[in-house]
Amino acid sequence: MSQIFNSLNESQCDAVKQIDGPILILAGAGSGKTKTITTRLAYLIDEVGVPAANTLTLTFTNKAAKEMRERAFSLMQPTSYPPLLCTFHKFGLLFLKFNISRLGRLNNFVVIDTDDKKKIIKKINTELPTPLIASEISRYKNSLLTPHDAYMQAELQNYKTIAKVYEEYEKYLHENNLVDFDDLLALTYKLLEEHPDLAQETSKKYQYIMVDEYQDTNELQLKLLQKLCTSHNNLCVVGDDDQSIYGWRGAHIRNIQEFDQDFKGTSVFKLQENYRSKEPILKVANALIEHNRSRLDKKLLPTRGDGEAVALLNSNDENEESRKIAKLINEKIDEGVKPSEIAVLYRINALSRSLEDGLNRSAVPFKLVGGLRFYDRAEIKDIISYLRVITNFHDNFSIKRIINKPKRGLGKATLDKIELASIKEEISMFDYIDKHSLAEIEALVKKKNAKTLKDFIASIKDIKKVSDESTYEFIDALEETFKIKEIYKNTQEAVDKEQNIDEFYALWRDFITGRPDATLDEFLNEQTLLSDQDEVEGESIYIMSIHASKGLEFEHLFVIGLEEGFLPLVGEGTDLEEERRLAYVAFTRAKDKLTLSHVSSRFYKGRRSDVDKSRFLNESGLTKGSLKIEKNTGFRKGDLVRHKIFGAGRVVGVSKVGREFKLSINFGGNHRDILASFVEKL
Repeated sequence: MSQIFNSLNESQCDAVKQIDGPILILAGAGSGKTKTITTRLAYLIDEVGVPAANTLTLTFTNKAAKEMRERAFSLMQPTSYPPLLCTFHKFGLLFLKFNISRLGRLNNFVVIDTDDKKKIIKKINTELPTPLIASEISRYKNSLLTPHDAYMQAELQNYKTIAKVYEEYEKYLHENNLVDFDDLLALTYKLLEEHPDLAQETSKKYQYIMVDEYQDTNELQLKLLQKLCTSHNNLCVVGDDDQSIYGWRGAHIRNIQEFDQDFKGTSVFKLQENYRSKEPILKVANALIEHNRSRLDKKLLPTRGDGEAVALLNSNDENEESRKIAKLINEKIDEGVKPSEIAVLYRINALSRSLEDGLNRSAVPFKLVGGLRFYDRAEIKDIISYLRVITNFHDNFSIKRIINKPKRGLGKATLDKIELASIKEEISMFDYIDKHSLAEIEALVKKKNAKTLKDFIASIKDIKKVSDESTYEFIDALEETFKIKEIYKNTQEAVDKEQNIDEFYALWRDFITGRPDATLDEFLNEQTLLSDQDEVEGESIYIMSIHASKGLEFEHLFVIGLEEGFLPLVGEGTDLEEERRLAYVAFTRAKDKLTLSHVSSRFYKGRRSDVDKSRFLNESGLTKGSLKIEKNTGFRKGDLVRHKIFGAGRVVGVSKVGREFKLSINFGGNHRDILASFVEKL
């Protein structure tokens, strides 16, 4: 171990050697947090003599758990019983296998995945969007709300309906001995809460607990950790409040910021020496994050010396931006830089479309990480299928994809009958519906469905007439007629998918503006050529969202979309401090060279608009201009909050009043407007 300590800095050594009591290790980006936490585990077992079976180390992803296991085991002497190092949910699974019988359930339960969950929900309710119901049930479970609690808190009829679906869903899981992903933690907590003896026993078993990426924990995970510390307070957490970027999926930054309040007598260690980025990159990142008011004091200190200044790339529009970036990337590759050491990041997935097009045109090999290529996304495929049917009525494949998108009440049985009848007559499904009378169609399918099919065909023919004119307004007529955005309304990804759809519509307008005489066929052919990229062989650069980049690092990094409305996102309920943390995470992925790109105009929400450069460029000291100082709120619709007089309530609206935010809150049926600074999140 003495040799291992030689490779640690003073702060890391101090954190590793602190044994008892609650410990908060504030680990800045690139400061060696994984090395510190794995060394501490090895130190506890090999030097202190803590039995490996009495330790528990938790993280968030299987990949992180695997890496930490390998690194920890390489530092330790072989042990007959290895320490438990796994994800929160894996721990829950193991715990339930041994203890779920206390809830009157069998331990041979099956864990269902997201698709199974949605299929079960769909059997119970077909009126409301399944993704919305699935998302709400997940939120209820992570807030420890029973179906009755959810029903009593519901303000709108739709949410009362969801609460009833939740009740039926839970009954189905129980009867079929199933648990879903959220149950792995919710049921574990329920057992520990309802059985104090079990909480004591489990806490005594795991005498030393460590948690990685603590800034990403939610309310339920905090409560679970408190139960695991029933008999002791030996909890060591590692994380960085400046890298808390998952508030939208339930992570509570207050867990790390108020750790010393949840666990009294906390020892705090700061890992501030950065081993990843050159000094100019850290200077910009530090300057930016200091504008966040709600943060623990910490500053990244450079260890790799000076380097190239952070570069700013200004373009007229997104097409010029992608051309410039592709050119710079090709130059780097020609200089001998490995493509895998180059990446381009963006805040909004819709920005990848112009980037992908520009890289394709410049023959830059790329891989999209953590998501689908723009043209492979379901919502884009839906629109393209509509366009294909408009240009070719006989495209049965595309007809079947869109005929019930948005939902028109046409089931599989109806479509099978139409398809079979069309095959018998050796014509397309479109022609069959078009050429046969309403009465003839009614003889085959339900009367209501027959009319729906005839109306759909008529609408396609009407839009075809508009498309023949190749007008700028064609795409508006398409959306107005078929309301494609309605497919994704009220889903968890609604905003992202609508932005992607708007981006595609904008692409059409841009195409027609440049080539007024072009046809829809020509447009489709051009997009097909762009999206049918050959298999990339050998090395390639990476493009991804900032969220997908967390934990990664690259020698040369480009961040695009540094404009107001893109980074940061600006709108109702926007948490500007989390947006700033996102930019900070993006900047600190760069090792040697960071290039930040902004444009003067960009397509968004289906229109080309002038855009202002991001306030983050001013705050980073890269550009001059008046700083935008706004009091921001981390509150969103649906958040549970507490007021010192009115008690607990749910946020039903967020609006701005001067520099403050006003929340409309439902306190058990009584609605009140309260300033955000007078309530706290639950």
